[in-house]
Amino acid sequence: MLRRRRLLRTAAVGGVAYAAGHHKATKSAEQQQQEADQNAQIADLQQQQDAQQQQAPPPAQPVYQQPAPPPPQAAAPAPSGMTSDKIEQLKQLGSLHESGILTDAEFDAQKQKILNS
Repeated sequence: MLRRRRLLRTAAVGGVAYAAGHHKATKSAEQQQQEADQNAQIADLQQQQDAQQQQAPPPAQPVYQQPAPPPPQAAAPAPSGMTSDKIEQLKQLGSLHESGILTDAEFDAQKQKILNS
């Protein structure tokens, strides 16, 4: 009888070990399958991104235009009757015209007022 108990105990231990090993192997196989699925999904997404990048035209480079340089202004001798105050007013008027605040017509009209006063 003692021998029979020993055999039953050995069989029980062996059965538990087998079940544990089988469970671990099944879990391992499931994890490997999940990892393989994830890797396949990542590869598909990367291929889709690559395809989209190849289809999309590259962004256009911005075109920068430099403003035209201001025309050279010759230093004309001040006519008689020009005071430093009038010269300063004309300089301010010219800078307003260059910056676009005054139109050509407004600039000419104001210039004539300063020169005729």
